[in-house]
Amino acid sequence: MRTVIAGGHGQIALRLEHLLSARGDEVAGIIRKAEQGDDLRRAGAEPVLLDLESASVEEVAAHLQGADAAVFAAGAGPGSGTARKDTVDRGAAVLFADAAVRARVRRFVVVSSMGANPAHEGDDVFDVYLRAKGEADAYVARQDALDWTILRPGALTNDAGTGLVRLEARTGRGPVPRDDVAAVLAELVDTSATAGLTLELIAGSTPVSVAVKSVAGN
Repeated sequence: MRTVIAGGHGQIALRLEHLLSARGDEVAGIIRKAEQGDDLRRAGAEPVLLDLESASVEEVAAHLQGADAAVFAAGAGPGSGTARKDTVDRGAAVLFADAAVRARVRRFVVVSSMGANPAHEGDDVFDVYLRAKGEADAYVARQDALDWTILRPGALTNDAGTGLVRLEARTGRGPVPRDDVAAVLAELVDTSATAGLTLELIAGSTPVSVAVKSVAGN
């Protein structure tokens, strides 16, 4: 299986690349800076140098050709302003979805955020972020050519993963280790029975594989 990950140098993406490559999958990660390439190679992924804020749909689709799945894990980051929330968290997600449709990659998984909502009110940077993520999620959900799943983790931590989570349509707020987010994504990538679902994720008591199977097809 070949998976292409947007935001390939992100903390969750690097963990996901390692998990996918360790199980024998072929993985490519889209990055903006050439110097990030070695980190991806160490994770077992092929680095793809491409700026999703300036690339065309055709350019992105060319890198998605032949892929079995696409994962959008890009983000402007906590230090960015409102403008890049729009160009990355919304715009790049829309571009990546359009490119997946163009390349006929049906399986499409989005790393979103708990609280994402296109109708979210407020003008603070985090308000703009949640609105941008919500708009991106809504756009992806309208694409009939994609078997999409949207994952909305709670507060991300760098604690060691436990492999135990709570994955439901609504979980309520709570923390979740990035390790466990990546583990859930690795399961979701090849669990197309979760297509059409928007899921919240926090730490819990259910093994990752069991949690994913329990929501599949619901």
